[in-house]
Amino acid sequence: MNLCFDREKAQRYKSLSQIARVLTEDWAAKNLFCVACNRNSLQAARDNTKVIDFVCDNCSETYQLKSRNQPLGNKVTDAAYEPMIDSIKKNKAPNLYLLHYNPTNYCTENLLIVPKFFLTLSCIEQRKPLSDNARRAGWVGCNIVLKEIPADGKIPVIKERKAVTPANVRQNFDRFRFLAGKSFETRGWTADVLKVIRDLGKKEFTLDEAYSFDEQLQRLHPDNRHVRPKIRQQLQILRDKGILEFKGQGQYSFI
Repeated sequence: MNLCFDREKAQRYKSLSQIARVLTEDWAAKNLFCVACNRNSLQAARDNTKVIDFVCDNCSETYQLKSRNQPLGNKVTDAAYEPMIDSIKKNKAPNLYLLHYNPTNYCTENLLIVPKFFLTLSCIEQRKPLSDNARRAGWVGCNIVLKEIPADGKIPVIKERKAVTPANVRQNFDRFRFLAGKSFETRGWTADVLKVIRDLGKKEFTLDEAYSFDEQLQRLHPDNRHVRPKIRQQLQILRDKGILEFKGQGQYSFI
């Protein structure tokens, strides 16, 4: 994987935003790969295709690219709020490639892939409507709040200018592929429980420690009045899928 952009592609542009767009799109077309199958390249989506930037011509998996010339931080600005919520509920959101590049030498610093099944309602933040004086007055956008996605759902592809092998990326993607096709409610619960127990920062934890997040999970899922049984259910799912090991007497360990 070549980490630096082909700067000749943007020689006829003067706007920094246009230069960045042309260079990142060109680099992505040459270097991004499908994480859901063994295809080592992606095809650009048709012009004016909303949300989707790239498609795998082998398995039809879809991708969106978000690029920044600064570290990714906790939030990524996305498009309209309601269509994003609708795409999550219908399991139509694309996988998300997040690119951080150096604006001085136009080389990639970091690249993450967020699998689409980790995009849940809990990580989507509604922005304020545009003012009455704006060209699109009243339009409501959204942010993807990365800190609300468990670490397992932010898979490094390039980390501090070092590329991870595609095989390793695909292996990390496959560990949670069981979430694909599940309802948005089911995916949301699994991701949210996984996120809070990851936040403990421990390889081993207890059921009581997982229960300590019951109020936080209740706020995320206000329609559910049986939070603790739901936590136990999600721990069992993660155990059955080889993410956790149950060690007995309320003790769990990450595998």
